[in-house]
Amino acid sequence: MTEAAATVPWYDAAAVARATPMPALIAALRRAFASGGYRAPPRLAANMDGASLLVMPAWKRGERIGTKVVTVDPQVRPSIRSTYMLNDRASDRPIALIDGAALTRRRTAAASALAASRLARRDSAILLVIGTGALNAPIIEAYASTFALKRILVWGRDAAKAATAAAAGREQGYPAEAVATIAEGLAAADIVSAATLATTPLINGAMLRPGTHVDLIGAFRPDMCEADADSFAQARIFVDTREGALEEAGDLLQAIAAGAIATDAIEADLAALCSGAHRGRGDDREAITLFKSVGTAIEDLVTAELVAGTDAP
Repeated sequence: MTEAAATVPWYDAAAVARATPMPALIAALRRAFASGGYRAPPRLAANMDGASLLVMPAWKRGERIGTKVVTVDPQVRPSIRSTYMLNDRASDRPIALIDGAALTRRRTAAASALAASRLARRDSAILLVIGTGALNAPIIEAYASTFALKRILVWGRDAAKAATAAAAGREQGYPAEAVATIAEGLAAADIVSAATLATTPLINGAMLRPGTHVDLIGAFRPDMCEADADSFAQARIFVDTREGALEEAGDLLQAIAAGAIATDAIEADLAALCSGAHRGRGDDREAITLFKSVGTAIEDLVTAELVAGTDAP
């Protein structure tokens, strides 16, 4: 091992959480998407014997390069594992090695809350979280930092896990409770955030109330799906990046294939929302808005900069 490699600081999950309080992380992501100074090519995605292997590079002008290597395996826990390396672009020397799974959880939840700040009704008070995995807690934290939530509803396939996740939320001071069915949650929720590995729809568009904001985090492969085609057909659709969504967003691609929507149904991406090029929901209180994300390496790099203490945009 070289001397340079031996002295590269390692940031574990606890260090990542300390360095990325949600208000600061959401603000950093907003500035980055508005600035246009970050670039990320489509990620490399490969099927690895039933698991997914993802390689996600990004760079910021002439300053930094970041690369995340991720495995997603439904057969193991945690199902998402990864490592992030941040480099100085001029010298290519490593600046930091970071727990990529913790970084991914934080930036994913923050990006969803950022989108919701433009797309959900400002008076949204009830959040439904579908899924009890590792993203459950960061999603609750991110949305609670953005909206004055009065109730947080949690649903999972395993009712005991949903109860445990809700109890964990209450221990953190959030008004969390488990619900028995998704239909029960949809009947009450102003915002619905789904973070699962589902391959068949969990959200039925016929059950969505006017004014609801839907946040779809899972379905990052074409064969995955969290919401049915009707959910897309009746919603104003937004994405994190157009290129990524049209390559990988399973439920979006399936809605297009079914003829429920066309590709031009996508109104805007995060860059347009953050720069002001698109106004988001505006004063349309009755619309159903839908944000579909597959993740972008830009979010990883911005988060890594916060963790390593380098200059944010």
